[in-house]
Amino acid sequence: MSKAAAIDIVSVTKVYGTTTAVRDISLKIPAGTYCCLLGPSGCGKTTTLRMIAGHESISAGDIRLGNAVVTDLPPARRGTAMMFQSYALFPHLDVTDNVAFSLKMKGVPRRERRARALDMLKLVQMEPYASRRPAQLSGGQQQRVALARALITDPEALLLDEPLSALDPFLKIKVRTELKRLQKQLGITFVHVTHSQEEAMALADLVVVMNDGRIEQAAAPRAVFERPATAFVARFMGDHNVISGRVVEGRDDGIVLEVAGGGRFAAVGKPRPIGETADIAMRRDHVRLGDPPAPGLGLTGSVTSVEYRGASVKLTVSGAGVEDFTVILADDAFFAKPVRMGEAVPLTWTAEDAIILGRLDS
Repeated sequence: MSKAAAIDIVSVTKVYGTTTAVRDISLKIPAGTYCCLLGPSGCGKTTTLRMIAGHESISAGDIRLGNAVVTDLPPARRGTAMMFQSYALFPHLDVTDNVAFSLKMKGVPRRERRARALDMLKLVQMEPYASRRPAQLSGGQQQRVALARALITDPEALLLDEPLSALDPFLKIKVRTELKRLQKQLGITFVHVTHSQEEAMALADLVVVMNDGRIEQAAAPRAVFERPATAFVARFMGDHNVISGRVVEGRDDGIVLEVAGGGRFAAVGKPRPIGETADIAMRRDHVRLGDPPAPGLGLTGSVTSVEYRGASVKLTVSGAGVEDFTVILADDAFFAKPVRMGEAVPLTWTAEDAIILGRLDS
């Protein structure tokens, strides 16, 4: 395989008529990185992937692959390969000819292209199915054939548009393990679009969270999980509670926030001026149940929901001007002292667990 290439997206914008799908984004993806573009439907992640591939034109900005500016190059001259969500296999061709199709278009002799296709099928563990037609394969097997077809072009970067979305939950886990193994084995840059937080966390070296055509945060999975940059990231990743309010006190290492219902909460981070609105967050699994809350580091509220999840129990609590505050407890901790809906409970967390969230314009 070719050496991996870095991808540099420089102030890229995409406009469709009066709609701006991608808004002046810049991103550096180091060579050999597994990068996941993550976000809700309509956030601009697939448009960004298609601009990298050359399947969408760029309204403003540039894209570099390695040392080359590829902004105006057609897809076939970019050094990238794209694996589409639908797989788009030819039903009338066997697996080998499907994989070898791009080489046929380049005029590679039949024996050579089929030999190279068989090598690719070995790589994705599909060689025993080389003579089958796509209709004779399972969804996971078709996905591997599509992957082999993309890799046979010897790309510097592989672009994947929600490649696991058509698979059942069990198969998704199996195939994503294979994707990670292949990426490490080949050493090339992968850019993978997904709306699944779990998928991005499991696969990526670099998670890029997008919203409304902008990049909210680009960081390693652990950084995104533990230190979300904005309220959107904290809410979308689903592992933090977010409390919004007005700054009523400034401290050397943080602020005190007051919510509309009167509750006050302390948080650490970059201080904000008194009177400004701000967002703070705390990890759901770091909230403790049953301790009297210290000033600014907890709340007392009424339990509105209890959900048993096997290894954990999810509680939803409302109180102190905060609605739908979520707590994730280990099952043994919950059942040692269970609570019921309607019961008043005190919740608490440490000063280090409450962080001030940033904003895209700050």
